[in-house]
Amino acid sequence: MTARRTGPPPGPSSGPPPGAPAGRPPGHPPLRPPGRAPAHAAAGPRGASHPRQEGPADHRLTGPAVVAWGTAAVTLPAPPAVSGGVAVAGLVAALLLLRTRGGRGRSATRSGPLTATAALRAGPRTTAAAVLLCAAGAAASAGLHGAQLRSGPVPALAAREATVTAEVRLTSDPRLARPRVTGNRSMPPTVLVDAEVRRLDGPAGGTALRTPVLLLADPGDARARWLALLPSTRLTVTGRLAPARSGGDRFAAVLKASGGRAPRVAAGPTGAQRTAGRLRAGLREATDGLEPDARALLPGLVVGDTSRITPELDHAFQETDLAHILAVSGSNLTILLALLLGPPGLAQRAERRGLAPRLGLTLRTTAVLCGALTLGFVVVCRPDPSVLRAAACGTVVLIALATGRRRAMVPALAAAVLLLVLYDPWLARSLGFLLSVLATGSLLLLAPRWSEALRRRRVPPRLAEALGAAAAAQAVCAPVVVVFSGRVSLVAIPCNLLTEFAIAPATVLGFAALLTAPVAMPVARVLARCAGWPAGWVVDVAKAGAGLPGAGVDWPKGWGGAALLAAVTLAVLPVLRRLPGRPLLCAGLGLLLAVAVLRPPQVTRLVTGWPPPDWRMVVCDVGQGDALVLNAGPGTAVVVDTGPDPGPVDRCLRSLGVRRVPLVVLTHFHADHVAGLPGVLRGRPVAEIAVTGLPDPLDQAEFVHRTAARAAVPVTRAVAGQERLTGRVRWRVVWPAAVDASTADPGALTANDASVTLLVRTAGLRLLLLGDLEPPAQRALAASPLLSGLGGVDVLKVAHHGSAHQDPGLTRRLAPRLALISCGRDNPYGHPAPTTVAALRALGALVLRTDRDGALAVVGGKGALRAAAAGPG
Repeated sequence: MTARRTGPPPGPSSGPPPGAPAGRPPGHPPLRPPGRAPAHAAAGPRGASHPRQEGPADHRLTGPAVVAWGTAAVTLPAPPAVSGGVAVAGLVAALLLLRTRGGRGRSATRSGPLTATAALRAGPRTTAAAVLLCAAGAAASAGLHGAQLRSGPVPALAAREATVTAEVRLTSDPRLARPRVTGNRSMPPTVLVDAEVRRLDGPAGGTALRTPVLLLADPGDARARWLALLPSTRLTVTGRLAPARSGGDRFAAVLKASGGRAPRVAAGPTGAQRTAGRLRAGLREATDGLEPDARALLPGLVVGDTSRITPELDHAFQETDLAHILAVSGSNLTILLALLLGPPGLAQRAERRGLAPRLGLTLRTTAVLCGALTLGFVVVCRPDPSVLRAAACGTVVLIALATGRRRAMVPALAAAVLLLVLYDPWLARSLGFLLSVLATGSLLLLAPRWSEALRRRRVPPRLAEALGAAAAAQAVCAPVVVVFSGRVSLVAIPCNLLTEFAIAPATVLGFAALLTAPVAMPVARVLARCAGWPAGWVVDVAKAGAGLPGAGVDWPKGWGGAALLAAVTLAVLPVLRRLPGRPLLCAGLGLLLAVAVLRPPQVTRLVTGWPPPDWRMVVCDVGQGDALVLNAGPGTAVVVDTGPDPGPVDRCLRSLGVRRVPLVVLTHFHADHVAGLPGVLRGRPVAEIAVTGLPDPLDQAEFVHRTAARAAVPVTRAVAGQERLTGRVRWRVVWPAAVDASTADPGALTANDASVTLLVRTAGLRLLLLGDLEPPAQRALAASPLLSGLGGVDVLKVAHHGSAHQDPGLTRRLAPRLALISCGRDNPYGHPAPTTVAALRALGALVLRTDRDGALAVVGGKGALRAAAAGPG
């Protein structure tokens, strides 16, 4: 019997086409071009001769990672029953899905091979089961971590604010809290450090624990000893427990150590932490000879050591969205890995670059070396969550560099997020973690497409790549930044572009100095000096960008503001895509952006009506405090007091177009009048600072002198009878008489009564600025010969924020036409007092106040005095 032929009849068309590989079905293209070997076939010790082909991004792990992230964020503050229920429900649902899929697969196998359609049906079930399993794992991990906070005696003791003696293990580097102004006092800096309570000796007796707490210490004279502590050090602390701030806090309680005491060390740090501490200390020593800003930035750029970053430098980086370079990030590690491996996409090619092939290292040996480098990076930069996040994101780039395939980077990022959230679910509620992941994701998914689109429009390749990366990161991260900052930077993209080329050499040279310092400090100093040049450029760009009047715009805080900014970004992106083909529209939008950033006063005045064109004095809206600006000429002003915070007075001076300050007068040393001094010094030359003769409170007087010394501004004493002409402003000090702190009776004159009081004449107007004078000093001032012949004033800056403590005789004698009160909204002191406002109005004065009217301006001259208000901010 002859077998039946089931294929096509034999003929010329039935054989394989010429050049096709044997055994390949006819009509199908060859697997590869003839004569070309696959990428792996030509692989040698230096890699393959041709790169692998790329495909679409693989997002199969993205869903499980996102769901695990969201589940952990929601279930962390929930009761254990809720997180346990979510974990069990997710596990059961996943098992049911997998069982259903398995049954269908066996049925298909019995009846024949599993068809493609059946496989496609099974795929979504498998994906859904994986998502549910990840959600269950995240809920279980979050439940365990949340239960750790609520278990043990610490939460109950914190609820009673009990005093305990505990042995704690430090889990982070000590850091100084940002100074706060409360009323007229500046609170002393507090040392903050993450810790775990390991043993508790108190009302509950000796108990072994592992409860996370936030340790607060008032260091007093022992600040240096507190800040020198290393993670893993064990301390014996006596202090008071207090509840954590919120239910979503990762600390079970706050432990406030007894004030002014040096730390009592029970056990020193581990060997790894001692080694890391020596390396970090060596880098600080190597940078001691640099300029102050470069000396502060370089350790932060290399290992995240921000102990030398001043508030002014931190503000500059925040305003320009360059703060990410102060934190340890995956980019630090990526720069070092790229130095070894070379550019992405060449790692698998024979002509790959970098130090490793030049040293004759194989690709596997290079991968092992990079893994060791990553581990060392984690140890030196501290293995806390932020560094682990950076190492994971840096490993994503390592995978891409090692394989030459961008397609592998997205699942690697998703896997890193999934593992980190399961390991430490508190990362799910961290905005820093969210920013890190969003920035990395934008560089993987958006930046290549945007860069390619720019190259198609004839933008040079390097510029297109840099611009695409900066724009993608800004578009994705800006809505999250708004949540806590309430500002949108308009200079972020250009500042990031201008600093990009300097960050890599500064980082590489900084790491070289870090490793060289323990064995050859002179060489480390040379390397640090070389790194100081690009670091100084980064600082200069940040300061220049932050100094622009429109560097940032205010935006609603919180997630509502983030959603609004995201909607605006999505609406603007389609318009931006069409810009390259319309040069006139590009030029117009560029001009509009330049105007928004530079904010020429003339243009700003046309749009907002502020500042008035002929303003003579402005009372800035700085909250509960004083800051006055006297117009001394174009771009020039005399500043009287600076408010409690540098930011508001800086913004006020920017809005007025003040670029030069020949004189700053600080009426007295209370924090609500002097703490904002650094804001006046931001990017403006100041010729002189005049102060009262009574240095009370002493800490704030020392702060003023330190700040002035750093800016090389002389400090002089204002004495009654002193008179001077500064530009358009003639001013005279009418109070107090000379006060000698070494001989004066401390109780004879209070800080408020020592306020420098100025009588100002400008444009025919008489303005009296009373500082915070109390009634005794006001009565003495009324009898002073320096006010003899002064029948009244046009403008009165009411004393002490309009408090009830006013001398009626002085108020009647002055009879102001315009009374201005500087006070904060909803302040706890009841300023201004209704009786004071009523008394001024009874004399015919127009009363304006910053808490309701915003910044206040005195406009016009003697015959045409009027007032203008910017409106509440």
